[in-house]
Amino acid sequence: MNYMKELKCLVCGRSYDPKQIDYTCPSCGPEGNLSVIYDYEMLRKSWQKEDLLTNKDYTIWRYLPLLPIQNPIFIPPGMVGATPLYHFPPLAEKYGCADLAFKDEGRNPTASLKDRPSSLAVVKAQEKNASVVTCASTGNAASSLSCACASVGLACVIFVPERTPKAKLAQLLVYGARVIMVKGSYDQAFDLCLKASERFGWYSRNTGYNPYMREGKKTFALELCEQLNWTAPDKVFISVGDGNTLSGGWKGFTELYHLGWIAKLPQMIAVQAEGASPIVKAFRDNGNPEPMEANTIADSIAVGRPRDGMAALKAIRESQGDALSVSDSEILDSLKQLARETGIFAEPSAAAAYAGFLKYAREGNLSTEEKVSIIISGSGLKDIEGAMKSVSETPLLLSPDEKELDKLEGLDLNPS
Repeated sequence: MNYMKELKCLVCGRSYDPKQIDYTCPSCGPEGNLSVIYDYEMLRKSWQKEDLLTNKDYTIWRYLPLLPIQNPIFIPPGMVGATPLYHFPPLAEKYGCADLAFKDEGRNPTASLKDRPSSLAVVKAQEKNASVVTCASTGNAASSLSCACASVGLACVIFVPERTPKAKLAQLLVYGARVIMVKGSYDQAFDLCLKASERFGWYSRNTGYNPYMREGKKTFALELCEQLNWTAPDKVFISVGDGNTLSGGWKGFTELYHLGWIAKLPQMIAVQAEGASPIVKAFRDNGNPEPMEANTIADSIAVGRPRDGMAALKAIRESQGDALSVSDSEILDSLKQLARETGIFAEPSAAAAYAGFLKYAREGNLSTEEKVSIIISGSGLKDIEGAMKSVSETPLLLSPDEKELDKLEGLDLNPS
């Protein structure tokens, strides 16, 4: 049963029939992001968390009643969701909190959290009888969409900035996407993609434009609470670019709270790279995000004009959360530290969330009674060149001769 009720503009508050509108508020234009509203009263009566005890589908589709699907013509077959949550008691004690858990979204099919909204995008595209789906991306959304489209037989056109990492480009091309490389930034690629989707009638998966992408992203929050036995953490650290993952997570938490499935809400802690931090600056200045030129090693959050920035700010403020920025050197240090402390290999943009946590801990902002979750949004395999910048060590080259082992006498086994 479909419980979707309406689409509501986050700027002016107007409501719309989902059958009559696809993207943003007609009154507010591209800035008028819409939010999906469900019939929560009906949901409370007909869907209980106990129903999930017998549900053997551990993908995002296990939460189908809380997803905006009218007619699931063909759901992508990939194992999207069910990503692991790792607890590290020694690290919790080290950094001064009651519990420290990492949700490893790099375990999704294309190794990032973006598989969640992309799976939803291809289902919505089928509902609209679209044959082509498009998006602009720094890499992760593009590879996830390419994979999802390939799995259901839809054509895919991707707009990426020129500096997109080769590993992500490889995924796009192998999945059969038509890749348009733009001589410019992600924001310029985004604008060009919107014009192309309007001109050619392609279905747009773009974050902060298509309201259903927030619905896909919120599933990490639903899953996280279920993994924590229907409790919410006290703080959730998330790397932020467009702001859609953060706003999506907050929507997921608040919906579970309104359904009575969790008893409290977490504080949302947004972490941005210093070179792309319009949301952090807006939060600090108590204003709105102002565009800036993005310049950071963390390509997936290298966003100078956050398309879902207002919703992200709303989530931070409503949750009584916080926003902070970290330098590229802090991101690279945290990438290496995360791998060596937990075994989780994160790309720079994902490691930014851990960098923010470490900075927060150093500044004494954590309580020994707090439970903290950190969302690791993408695998380090997505950006090997970026990951290599975090290490200074080089391999030792030996000839296959036992005498060569003499060179290993006194070898330092604790590289810096």
